[in-house]
This record gives sequence, structure tokens and C-alpha cells, in this order.
Amino acid sequence: MSYPGTLILIMAIAVLAPLIAYAVGRWVPVPVAVFEILLGVLVGPDVLGWTHRDQVIDVLSHLGLSMLIFLAGYEIEFAAVRGDTLRRAFGAWLVTLALALGFAFALTGGTADKSFVIGTALTSTALGAVLPILRDTQALRGRFGTVVMAFGAVGEFGPIIAMAVLLSGRSAGRSAAVLLVFAAITAAAVVWALRPRPPWFSTVIAKTLHTSGQFAVRFVMLLLACMLGLSSAFGLDSLLGAFAAGLLTRLVLVGAAPEHSTGVLARIEAMGFGFLVPVFFTVTGIEFDLAALLHGGRPLLLLPVFLLLFLLLRGTPAYLLAPRDLSRRDRVPLALYCATCLPLVVAITTIGVDDGSLGTSEAAALVGAAILSVLILPLLALRLRAGDTSARRSAEVSESW
Repeated sequence: MSYPGTLILIMAIAVLAPLIAYAVGRWVPVPVAVFEILLGVLVGPDVLGWTHRDQVIDVLSHLGLSMLIFLAGYEIEFAAVRGDTLRRAFGAWLVTLALALGFAFALTGGTADKSFVIGTALTSTALGAVLPILRDTQALRGRFGTVVMAFGAVGEFGPIIAMAVLLSGRSAGRSAAVLLVFAAITAAAVVWALRPRPPWFSTVIAKTLHTSGQFAVRFVMLLLACMLGLSSAFGLDSLLGAFAAGLLTRLVLVGAAPEHSTGVLARIEAMGFGFLVPVFFTVTGIEFDLAALLHGGRPLLLLPVFLLLFLLLRGTPAYLLAPRDLSRRDRVPLALYCATCLPLVVAITTIGVDDGSLGTSEAAALVGAAILSVLILPLLALRLRAGDTSARRSAEVSESW
């Protein structure tokens, strides 16, 4: 199918996926990205064969990935999760990284490049998929929500840093030096972002927010482009620049025009989640190597293994290193939410396949396990917390009698 036809098909999937998610959501909350990937697999070369890779679509897909990571960076509020909770979250993630790299080396027979890709993918958390569930169940405002936010934020931030160091193709020392320089420039940008903006800045944002000028949106896109260009100039993955741009955007908007930051973000999210991000997830489904996975053998065996590793390597350290004031009953749901992953797994495996360090069949096993984690683990966490809440209420009623 030609480029226009492929784009029409992808946008049709983008419209259909939230309808399916809404219908299924009456019984089970499932992120819309899961259906975008599955529908992409359906129209891809391994099932219906309606679409194939196209250069223009690939460019849009990469832009969608950058926008997804940008929005993930914007979501993170490190100021709200500082202190011991954040230190424990970083500690748990570092333990996960060490264990994941060790298991990856064992699985790959010591192949460094492939081990770095698999090991990094095993450390991620789908904070973007978890947060809506916490909001819907009114759990985000309490202590449990704060802890999940901290551990999930590190689960998105940590893998991106690890990608910059481990997947750059340079030595670890040189990668660390380049990363430090990039971090220093980003820190300088953070200092600039925290400075008070001149009065005209917020005035222009307010006056153009509902006009064709859209100054704030264009400014944010310039900031994103600059950070992507900076990461490219340093030979770092563009995802690091996109993530840093998201962090900077929150600081600039909240500091300069807090009353309009929500409106500006809504327009950027409309651009991302309304167009670019669905293209990325649908293309991921189109390129999913379903044939290799279903033909049995090692890839099919790896799928449950990866799912178990997500749970053990990411969930267990979170359970053990959770803040002391978090009850043991809440630690299991925390572990399940931390082990829930998808977007970064897709991003990391895409990079691994593109540079030849990871086979499409292994990437399919990783992505398949990540899809299962999104389908299964949050539901288990919800039921555990709901059951715990019901049990506490019953106990309170019994005591009152």
C-alpha cells in the first residue's frame, strides 16, 4: 500500500483503538496503546498484509516516539517525590539494572550489545499507563500514589539514562563523560527555566492561546527541537533530549504562566496523543514479528520468561526497598505497578532492531511480554488494593458493633 493509503489506515486504527478501549474498559482497564499495537499487527505483513514500512511513515513514527518521551518527561514531578522516597526509588532501580544485565548476559550467552538492550528494557515502568488508573481509583493523592509516582518516575528516567550510556556504541567512560557534559548544559537550561520570565512572556501566552498564533505551543516545540538537536550533536539518543525537553517545559510553563500551563499542555497532548503517538504504536504493531513468535521455538519460550523477569527483577526490588511507612499490603500492588511496562520497552527494542543488536523475534518476545504486563499486572494490583480496602472496612464495621 502507498504512503497515503497507509496513513489513512493508521489514522483509522487511531480512531478505532480508543473506541475498543472504552468498550473493554467497562470490565478491564486497558491502555489504548495495547489496541493500537494489536491492530497494527492485524493489518501488518504477518496477518492481513495491508501495509508495509514506508519512509514517510517511519519519520512520523520516530516523531511520535519523541513526543511520547517528551510527555513522559513532562509528567514527572521530582519535587513532589523528593527525599527518602526518591532515594529508595533510585536504589531499587539500580538493583534492578544490575540484576537485569546479569540475567540478560546469561540469556544471550554474553553478547554485550544484545544484553544491554534486553537488560535496559527489563528496568522500565510504564508510568503513563499506571497514572490514569491511580487517578480513576482516587489513589494518586495518598501516600501510596506518591510512592508509585516516585518509583515509576525513576522507572522512566533511569532506562533513558542507561540507554545513553549502554546503547551509544561508545566505551562506558566516554559515554559517561559525554552524558555529564549534556547534563551540565541541561542543568544550565534548568537554571534558566527557573528564572522569572519577563511580564511580556506570560502576556503573549495568554493572548495567543486561543488564536492561530499559539506562541506557547510553538515555543515548546522549539524547546523540543533544540534538545533533540543537542542530544544528536553529542551523539546521544534523541529520547534523552526529548525527555529533558519535557522536564524543562514543565518548569518554564509552571513558572511563567501557571494559570495557562494546563491549557498549553492540552494542546501539546492533542498533537501527540491525537496524531503522532498513535502512529508510533501502530507502526510498532505493523513491524511486530508475529510469524517468528508463533512459529514456536526460542522466541515463544522467551515471552513468559520476560514477563516473569519484569515481575521479579523490577517488582521485587521495589517491594523490598519501598518506604518503611508503606504497609506490606501496599507493597505487592507497588511491585505490580512497577513491573508494568510497554512504551520504553517498545522504544528500546526499536533502537536495538534498528542498529542490528537485537533480532526481530527477540524484540517481539519482549514487546509481547510488555503487552501482557499491561493487561495483567495493573488489574491484579487493583483487585489486591480493592480487596484490602473492603477487608479494612469490614473490620471497622465489626469493631463498631
